[in-house]
Amino acid sequence: MASEIHPPSGRAFTKIVATVGPACSDQPTLEEMIRAGADVFRINTAHGSTADHTKVLETIRAASAALDTPVGVLVDLAGPKIRLTELPAPIQCNVGARFAFVRGESRGPDELGCTYETLVDELDVGDPVLLADGAVVMRVIEKQADRAVCEVTSAGIIKSKQGINLPGVKLKTPALTDVDRHFLTWAIEHDVDFVSLSFVRSPDDMVTLRGLLREGGSNAMTIAKIEKREALERIEEVVAASDAVMVARGDLGVEIEVAETPAAQKRIVRVCEELKKPVIVATQMLDSMQHSRRPTRAEATDVANAVLDGADACMLSGETAVGLYPVETVAMMNEIQRTSERLLIELRPPGNGPTDESVHPVTSAVIRGASLIARQISATLMVIVTRSGATARVRAKQRDMVPTLGVSLSHQTLRQMCLCWGIIPVSVTETEGPKLRAEVEQWALRDGLAKPGDQMVFITGSNLVKRAHNTIAVHSVQTED
Repeated sequence: MASEIHPPSGRAFTKIVATVGPACSDQPTLEEMIRAGADVFRINTAHGSTADHTKVLETIRAASAALDTPVGVLVDLAGPKIRLTELPAPIQCNVGARFAFVRGESRGPDELGCTYETLVDELDVGDPVLLADGAVVMRVIEKQADRAVCEVTSAGIIKSKQGINLPGVKLKTPALTDVDRHFLTWAIEHDVDFVSLSFVRSPDDMVTLRGLLREGGSNAMTIAKIEKREALERIEEVVAASDAVMVARGDLGVEIEVAETPAAQKRIVRVCEELKKPVIVATQMLDSMQHSRRPTRAEATDVANAVLDGADACMLSGETAVGLYPVETVAMMNEIQRTSERLLIELRPPGNGPTDESVHPVTSAVIRGASLIARQISATLMVIVTRSGATARVRAKQRDMVPTLGVSLSHQTLRQMCLCWGIIPVSVTETEGPKLRAEVEQWALRDGLAKPGDQMVFITGSNLVKRAHNTIAVHSVQTED
């Protein structure tokens, strides 16, 4: 039964990232989404201005404060997305028809402009050009000084502002555009928790992003969106250079063959598990719920497979941003995740996994030992005291179904732990000794996560080893008089 492995809160261990848009930007709706299971809210900078995003961020923070529940905020940088310019009307592209990409705006019915000024220079004869999410396929057959002539090989309709994908084409555009840098400055000034970068091609892209964040005084976690073949070919390096990863299946499924996408997802998740990095699976997870109160069976299976693969979080995009049922969609994803997690014990037996070089070796050993103790004594909760959240991220990869509280004095650390599988962030005023245990005990009793007589396993630090968690304490919840 679900109640045997899930805490009374009703929330899944797998986290939910929900995109904020016109359908859910008011505080009452955001509060309902948090209650339904949303852990992190995504602000998509491909749409809107900094003024728009400031208003959204303030509303998210107000909803979080009203519910006394930490909620993370992810700012998604659009990256070098190449799009068609304005078309006079949708164009039917028939097989064999020819179109020319030109510099700037189109000047005739068979000419196409794009937002990437040097596209014509960087295309070569034989290169594929995909539009309308890959539905329309063209191939370059002729290059001239100011135009690249393409022939349609797969028919469909193209519209203004649609994205252009160029699988296999080595573009010279930087990973961070001027627009991205503008929004990044805004994100730094507003103390956001996560910054994701689209169309990552190499680990250097993530090193650059991290450097800009740290130069600005931000401790935001970096998230690499995997949607280019170049990133997939260097996935271990890209993951190592990032704080977290997103499997962005929309553009990835266009940049590589769609049949390759499921295997690519599993490979990315596996690498993130090995390197102890949180991983988000995204795009069209419950897409039909933009217009329906219930998902398709295939969508429910897709969410379940992401959970069983080992995803730390699943992301909702248009479903919550513009869909008719944002709250119901979050609730449905939470329920599918909870149901799927019942199988994790059978399919993914709890284990110690590889060590994590990002934390002190004493900490790694203590987490392993504490997890074993918690399972052997049937502890109700594990409690990790953490400054940065790194220990909680290591703990999250163990997947042993013992609910874990991540307690910290840092508000940003609490918000960043919202992306950690199975970690419940809890704000405390003490991080040591009996006062800490009493405060956590009162919180757990109040929220129904523990009852008198239950046992908790605490992982804390001491002065024995600097910057390491080296103390394990088993605490029995006080019995009632």
